[in-house]
Amino acid sequence: MIRVLVVAKSAIIRAGLEAMLRDDARFEVTSGGYRDGNLIRAARERTPDVVLLDATEPPHSLPDHLHQPGAPSLVVLVGNVTRSEARNLLQAGVQAILQHDSSSSEITAAIEAAAARLAVFSPEIFDVLIPIGSPQTTADQFPVVEPLTSRESEVLSLLAEGAGNKEVAVRLHISEHTVKFHVSSILAKLGATTRTEAVTRGYKEGLIIV
Repeated sequence: MIRVLVVAKSAIIRAGLEAMLRDDARFEVTSGGYRDGNLIRAARERTPDVVLLDATEPPHSLPDHLHQPGAPSLVVLVGNVTRSEARNLLQAGVQAILQHDSSSSEITAAIEAAAARLAVFSPEIFDVLIPIGSPQTTADQFPVVEPLTSRESEVLSLLAEGAGNKEVAVRLHISEHTVKFHVSSILAKLGATTRTEAVTRGYKEGLIIV
């Protein structure tokens, strides 16, 4: 079971998000009535696996504590966000960025993925991070935000062999749904819009052993 702490300025929004999570057997809601300025105290006192932060605007900074080993994963709900703001959130240790109007299924899926240390974004956020056709999305201009996990490295190596989702799932003994999460995380970390770009970047960065 995934322990989740909901942090929001609005008590109504916080109550709504907590009620949604309590209806899902995968999660245990650890309440505290914390606002977004008390993330450090919340994380230390409640020891959640994931912090779900509702932010009207992207936070300008996040506590360093949330980027340290063993810290909870952070899922942020935001409105409109610029590419710079989204990248700053990722570099600050945010695991998932979703829009405020994301559905309950999208939010719960993101929390589950974030607990497994996968990067997750709403399609609109992904488009902001990596605009198709933009010269700003070349490998040299989009540094790796954070290292790939060992599982992501395995998936990337199989992608380099030309394996599809089903084959990757069979060879790694995981579900295709999990493979899709891994691929999404790899694309985000490598600043790629396609698997081919991810593989190319992987070779260039020495992430794929030939």
